[in-house]
Formats: sequence, structure tokens, C-alpha cells
Amino acid sequence: LAAAPSGAGAGGECFLMEEIFSGDRDRITIAILALGGQGGGVLADWILELANRNGYVAQGTSVPGVAQRTGSTVYYIEMVRQSGAGGNRPDPVLAMMPVPGDVDIVIASELMEAGRAILRGFVTDDRTTLIGSTHRIYAIAEKAALADGTGSSQRILDAAERRAKRFIGFDMDAASAKAGSVISAIMFGALAGAKALPFS
Repeated sequence: LAAAPSGAGAGGECFLMEEIFSGDRDRITIAILALGGQGGGVLADWILELANRNGYVAQGTSVPGVAQRTGSTVYYIEMVRQSGAGGNRPDPVLAMMPVPGDVDIVIASELMEAGRAILRGFVTDDRTTLIGSTHRIYAIAEKAALADGTGSSQRILDAAERRAKRFIGFDMDAASAKAGSVISAIMFGALAGAKALPFS
């Protein structure tokens, strides 16, 4: 299942980078939702390095889940453009956790993680670019059900199209297997391809 291509919104309309981040916007917020072993921390480190090299002060934090599919880890990155030489501004104080309604970019390593981000209010139709994998890793409750306990993938895809300003979805697990790589690298490449950051 593929959602709107890079640069397109849920209704097929195109977004330019300037429309995503206006020239006077100094602050960018990113939430990464990933499972254990998927390299979410490595991805966060790559994004922090990218921000620093482009003149931003950046901070990354993480809140670990319980274990595998009983809880995912949320990595949060906040970056602020450094003031120019001689700027009379104190060092920025950055948040430790994503705030519902105030996340610019959400990257989810699996479809249910995208659904969790939507439920937690991290995805909003006036701000958020949602980049998510469409493959599934079943939760313990889904596996333990006596009958078919799997959640509806289509409901999550429909919600992603409605709730996000821009939704980019594809099977990252298949893409990583085809490339002989890891899913964190695929997520980083998807972020770059989405042109969701004001970096060239």
C-alpha cells in the first residue's frame, strides 16, 4: 500500500518546502516512533548531526517502551536555528517530550506506530508531515486473541490521510530487505526524499 508520493498531500496537492517551513520559522520538532532493535536511536543521532551541520542547535531525548510490542520508544528531536553573530539572545531551552499539536514531522517504523502517533495527538492536519511504514509487526494482544485479533491496517491508513498535512507511506521493511540495509537507513532516506526539512 502506498500513500501520497513525496511532496504531495492527502488530496494530491503539492507542497513546496517553503510552504512547510516559512523563512521566519526558527524551531522544528520531530518525533520518531520505533520498536526495539529498529535503530530509532541511530536515526535520531543522524538527524541531530544533520541539524548541527546546518547551523541549528538540536537536542534529542527518548522515552523507552516496556518491551517489544507492549510499548514503543518515542524519540524526540527539537532544533532551533542559531542566532547570528552578535545576536543578543540566550541559549534556547528545548523541550524534553513532543507536545500534541506541536510536532512538525513524525516518522513511524511500522503502521501501528503511526496509529499510536495519531492517537497521541502528534499528527495534525495543519502542521505534520507523517512518514510511516505500511508493514505490520503484530502486537501481543493481536497474537494472543483466540480468533482473528489483528487490527485494521486500512483504518490506520485512512486516519493517516485525514489527520496529517502530508502522509508518505510505503513498506519500509520490504525496502530495507531489498536494499540489504536496515530500516533506520530507509527512514532517514525517506525523510530526505520528503524534503520536509529546510536543508539542501
